[in-house]
Parts: sequence; structure tokens; C-alpha cells
Amino acid sequence: MRKSILFPVFILFSMLAAAQPELSGIQFDNKVYVKGVTSVTLLPTNQIHGEPVMQLGKGYGQLSLTFDDLDEVDRYYKYTLIHCTHDWKPSDMNPIEYLDGFMEDELEVYNYSFNTITHYVQHQLVFPTQNMQITRSGNYLLLVYDDTPDQPVLTRRFMVLESDPVGIDCQVHAASDVNDRFTKQEIDFSMTTGSYLIRNPAMTVHATIKQNGRWDNAIYGLTYRSGYPGVLSFDYDDGRNVMPGGAEFRTFDISTLHSNADRIVGITYANHENHAYVLQDDARPFGAYESRSTMNGDCFYRNRDMQNAYSEDYVNTHFTLKSGFPFDGGDVYVFGKLTDWQILPEAKLHYNKVYQYWETNFLIKQGMYNYQYVFVPTGTSTIDATYIEGSHYETLNSYTILIYFQEEGSSYDRLIGMTTVR
Repeated sequence: MRKSILFPVFILFSMLAAAQPELSGIQFDNKVYVKGVTSVTLLPTNQIHGEPVMQLGKGYGQLSLTFDDLDEVDRYYKYTLIHCTHDWKPSDMNPIEYLDGFMEDELEVYNYSFNTITHYVQHQLVFPTQNMQITRSGNYLLLVYDDTPDQPVLTRRFMVLESDPVGIDCQVHAASDVNDRFTKQEIDFSMTTGSYLIRNPAMTVHATIKQNGRWDNAIYGLTYRSGYPGVLSFDYDDGRNVMPGGAEFRTFDISTLHSNADRIVGITYANHENHAYVLQDDARPFGAYESRSTMNGDCFYRNRDMQNAYSEDYVNTHFTLKSGFPFDGGDVYVFGKLTDWQILPEAKLHYNKVYQYWETNFLIKQGMYNYQYVFVPTGTSTIDATYIEGSHYETLNSYTILIYFQEEGSSYDRLIGMTTVR
């Protein structure tokens, strides 16, 4: 790993400002920009699931970023933090307004994989650090890059909550509209204003709803519908707070390569790779609701065969899907945290004419996984999780409510409330 002396703050700020045109290609979303970087997680420290959120001054404390680099490439990882609006656009604040200390820092902690067929380096970052403190609440983008900001490696969204958050009361139930009652879920909620002086809530308060940790189908920019002193209600009749219930996620377990675990029908070694074969799936768009304990699309990296740290190997995992109807007008992908909640080319299914099923395979890390099959219509980026899986109001989804407030005369959206319910 190369080392260098950190720039003084004023020099570094000038560098970032000068690099802004080159950063026009950065997506203010969770994304990996270079081949070989994978298995990215961003969580509160000492947690294995949850939203990447910390609290000013207390509470959640720090966040932990980990990712693996499978390439034999010498990279000099650095990072910076970018403040964003409630709908994930760059805010008008300068970095010196929301960061105390350095405007960038290095990723110095890394470890080599132990006794694995696929070699990798795992990089870790726990922040904020003494070198870089966060002074404002709101949405943030963590940008990790190789030496200079115009060489992005990955971006991750995270949130910083105010030290005195408002209370949120939320209920999830079947949609009120009779046409959607058996397939969709309605998320009604209200907030107390607490110590915040909110004079014009229609213009200054916005809410976001996330389902199962996903950002691609999040509902942004909700404004209050009604209220009385001290309380704002987001209970709508027009369907703007309604989402498809979907189906419980499918599961499999490759935390051991010595035997077939949950829904694994075969494990082999070929071409210098581990291979695992997931039990064949069936399309179920019109099936009855099936209750199943899942992690709402998440995953947990683990190697049950070896207790050493960094011993999780990578496995070329094979998926097959049987369908009684053709996939016209689009493509089908494996989807979930195992694909970083992205539509990945390697996760696209292709039709096998000999065996008359759809199939794909790609490399993922040992662990326990949730997944589903999604449909993307040709020429769009819309992800339809109901085309293959169906949709039911009974599905146990996880919903996160985020409340933002831009105080009159202020230049940024404060995150004043957050809750997660099932």
C-alpha cells in the first residue's frame, strides 16, 4: 500500500472544488465503479443488519464500511463525504460547513484472505474519525476513490440523524383501495414536531419511505396531508404512500462447502473455483402467499467450515428458474443484497433450450442469502419484483420512514426523524 502525507485542509478543498467537473459521472447512489470490488457493506458498528445511520453527538456513534478487492491491483484508497438534499442531490453547502477537520482521509485498515481459493484483500473503514468529524445532520454520500476523486471506486449512501429526533408513529396495512387490497401495502404515519419550530411544513418538511433497504423504489418528497398543533399526519387516500407487498424472499445457504445446506443441491470444484447449485425455482406470479422467515433480501457473510477471520471464500453460484410463461418485452435478473440491490449483467438469466429453463451463475461470497427474481422491461431501468414473484398484502416487509426539515433561512435538509417497522 502506498502512503502519502495528507494535504492541508485549504489545499485539499481547492483540489476537490477543481475536480467537481470530473465528478459529474458520480452517481449519488450505492454503486461500484471498478471491476473486482465487491461484497460492500455499510452498517452501524457491531451490527450485521440495519440502516446505515448514525446520530449527531450520541446514539448510533460510528459506521463501518467493508469491501473486498479481488483484483491484483495496487490501489491507494481515500475517501470523502458529500452532503446531499433529502432527494439525494448535492446540497449547496461547502464541505467546511459540515465537516470538521480534514476534507479527505485514507483507508488504512486492510487484511488478506486466509486459506481461500479466490484471493482478496478486505478493506475496512470506521468513521467518523478524529481527523474528520460530521457537524450537520442529513443525507450523505461516502465516496471512496483511488488516489484522486476523479477515480471513483465506490459510493454509499448513509444518514446522520439529529441528536433530538422527533417521534414517528407508523402503521402498515393492506391498501385502502379495494383494487389493491390483496396485493399492496399502505404505509400511514404521523410525526410530532417536538422542539422544532416548523412554521411552513408544506414547504419545509419532506418524508421518504424505503422498503427492505432499497433505494431504487423509495417514495420521496412526501408532504404532510393534515395536522394539528404539534403533530403532522402523512395519511393519504390517493395511493402515494402505497407499495406492492411482493413476496417473501427466497433463500439459500453457502456458508459451508462440505455439505449441501439450505436449498443447495450440489457443491463442486472446477476450473479453480468453488461451484454451488441452488435448488431450481418456479415462477409464482399468481400463487398463494407463502409464509417464510427471511432477512428481507439481505445477506450474512459466514464460513462455517473455518473459524478464522477473512476465511470466507467466493463461490460461483448457479441459479435456475422454471416458468410456464415467456418473458416477453424484457429481461429477468437475480436481485437482492447479493447483487448490491443493482441490476448486474452477470445476474441476467438466459434461456436453456435443452433443459427448458432459465439460468445464470456468478461469483458471490460464502454466507446466507436472500434473493428474488425481478423483471426489467426493455429500454427501461424499472425493476418489477412482482412479475415473477407475485404480490401479497400479507408479506412481511421492512419499512423505514425518514423525516427531513429545511429550516427557513437554512441551506440544507436536516434529518429530524427516523423509524423502521415491519
